[in-house]
Amino acid sequence: MILEGFSNLSDSVTLAGDMGTTPAPSSLASGTARDGAPPAPPINLQERLSVNNFLLLIKPGHLIKKKKAAPGGGHVPRGGAGQGRGFFSPRRPRRRREMAAGAGLLRALGLAALLLPAVPRGPPGAAERRCFCQVTGHIDDCTCDVETIDAFNNYKLFPRLNELLESDYFRYYKVNLKKPCPFWNDNSHCGIRDCAVKPCPTDEVPDGIRSASYKYSEEAHNRAEECEEANRLGAVDESLSKETQRAMLQWTRHDDSSDSFCEADDIHSPDAEYVDLLLNPERYTGYKGPDAWKIWNSIYEENCFKPQNVKRPLAPGRGHMFYKWLKGVCIEKRAFYKLISGLHASINIHLSARYLLQDTWSEKKWGPNVTEFQQRFDEVLTRGEGPRRLKNLYFLYLIELRALSKVLPFFERPGFQLYTGNKSRDAEIKNLLLEILHLAKSFPLHFDENSFFAGNKKEAAKLKEEFRLHFKNITRIMDCVGCFKCRLWGKLQTQGLGTVLKILFSENLIGKIPESGPSYGFQLTRQEIVALFNAFGRVSTSVRELENFRNILRNMQ
Repeated sequence: MILEGFSNLSDSVTLAGDMGTTPAPSSLASGTARDGAPPAPPINLQERLSVNNFLLLIKPGHLIKKKKAAPGGGHVPRGGAGQGRGFFSPRRPRRRREMAAGAGLLRALGLAALLLPAVPRGPPGAAERRCFCQVTGHIDDCTCDVETIDAFNNYKLFPRLNELLESDYFRYYKVNLKKPCPFWNDNSHCGIRDCAVKPCPTDEVPDGIRSASYKYSEEAHNRAEECEEANRLGAVDESLSKETQRAMLQWTRHDDSSDSFCEADDIHSPDAEYVDLLLNPERYTGYKGPDAWKIWNSIYEENCFKPQNVKRPLAPGRGHMFYKWLKGVCIEKRAFYKLISGLHASINIHLSARYLLQDTWSEKKWGPNVTEFQQRFDEVLTRGEGPRRLKNLYFLYLIELRALSKVLPFFERPGFQLYTGNKSRDAEIKNLLLEILHLAKSFPLHFDENSFFAGNKKEAAKLKEEFRLHFKNITRIMDCVGCFKCRLWGKLQTQGLGTVLKILFSENLIGKIPESGPSYGFQLTRQEIVALFNAFGRVSTSVRELENFRNILRNMQ
């Protein structure tokens, strides 16, 4: 049983893609869950660092099988009855037997460790350069550079954003984790303990959030009037035929979804539950294998505008063709791929930064796993793909930061409140929110989204609709994730990115928002607001974690 647990360490295809490892065998052998990495050695490099920690948890006696009792009682000596004291004789101290067995295991595993592939060694600082040498300077399709983002995020925005996300309004997210996968019939779920999600008891969620009240909003009176008008119109609808009523309902739903980039959960479903995001943090769960690989393969191969004959750089020699294709496509399709790759990289950073380093009966210890990070981003181990992924993370950061700067007028209205039921605290959180949005607006090198969907209006409109539908499809794939915690954070982050795209493509509507009163043209639900800021919080955290990994690798050989 212990050896089975150890062998599982070598299976490293996780939901995060394990972009630096080889996928487990499956019928889906035509691709991988990674966004462009070639196959690495089949044995997880984490084993090399895990051997010593793992052996510390082993009680030598666990591998010693008890011998059958001899007819006269006691154990049969190794040489058989009447042949003197053997190794398992009861007269030999038990501790000595355990030490001998443990020493044998150490020798066996020590030899196995020597056979594992090693991370390339070099002079001090070489490990840092292999991951970060190209993660500097100008970011493609942008006017910004990595260093400006690092300084702005790590020392200005990140601390404030972290405080905001710890507040009641942003920590509770309603989600339906029981929706079936719409694309394939395999609805198997991860049985690993760390894959589970703990929903909130109803009485722990603030009343204001559960009731969706607008008590402190100046829009409350206007909304009451709207409800009365809707009721009056409802009486008229009763006179229409059922067929006409169904058609009108479909039209309404189409109008509501025409600007949506997400397949949002029905929060009124009995299966939808509130989850405290602080009690269910995103971190390494152990979810891996073909099921996890299948998710990312479906995203990249079927939803990133890539033709089937252009293969992602999963093996030497393919990278040139792929990047030649990527460079030749329009900026919108190139941006789409980089957003997904950046999101993928961000998730991998979270899992590497909050890795399960120790799991004993007394405690669990989570922290940065440098080897895991290197497998995903080291230039040598990923054959040049790792630094590209990190650059795409910065591209994603710029896109989401731009959306925050654009949506400021929606939140600035006096009538808008982040209502939880605690009036004084709600006012404090809104002030903090506005401080963050003004800080985002002050960023000097914003991404220029005006380059998107320019040119011929008819072709631009068609491309925009394709863009929206492709991303909406990705949000639906999140319901196929077998690990519930991975599904939770996947749904939240894709909804957050979908809200970002909705904001960027609604500039005209946002510009028409009145300073007071309701905003009829542009609206954000509470779900979208919570997802928007938590998704950006994840990306901001990833950029911050890169500084930690950079410092650790700087002192490694």
